[in-house]
Amino acid sequence: MVLYINACVREDSRTDKIARALLEKLGEPVEELYLPDEDIKPMNGERLNKRMELIEKGDYDNPMFDYAKSFANADIIVISAPFWDLSFPAILKSYIENIYVTGIVSKFGADGRPHGLCKAKKLYYVTTAGGHYTPDYSYNYISEMATVNFGIKETELIKAEALDIDGSDPDKIVQSAIENI
Repeated sequence: MVLYINACVREDSRTDKIARALLEKLGEPVEELYLPDEDIKPMNGERLNKRMELIEKGDYDNPMFDYAKSFANADIIVISAPFWDLSFPAILKSYIENIYVTGIVSKFGADGRPHGLCKAKKLYYVTTAGGHYTPDYSYNYISEMATVNFGIKETELIKAEALDIDGSDPDKIVQSAIENI
């Protein structure tokens, strides 16, 4: 099963268009998680304490862990997130905070380092940028989390950039990104 984590908030999202072309090419059943419609909240003291209590008890049946379980059990993960302010939409960061559950997506080994527990062999990160794309605080962050903390062996960046620069042809750039999948 492919888990499609959609962080695109615009109805006619160019990022989502490219991601859907990728999903079609993958040709596997897809479970879509449209983050703007989810009740995902950033961690606060109360939620963090509750999560820690449940983890200490080994009680992973609480609905607060549903996102983490879905992420950990996916065969392939596709994240679509537009490039905003040198990063990605805040809802994606909140989602990551909510799925990073010790005992579900990772565990700490005797060496003190995280060891991933996720089943996925590959994570695709799809993005678009109006200007030139810099992966430092978006794809690189997600790729590092996936490979180091979640145990996902491979990540791939699919991007279309310079879409809103004067003189560019955004439709042609998006189509080119789709054709290169």
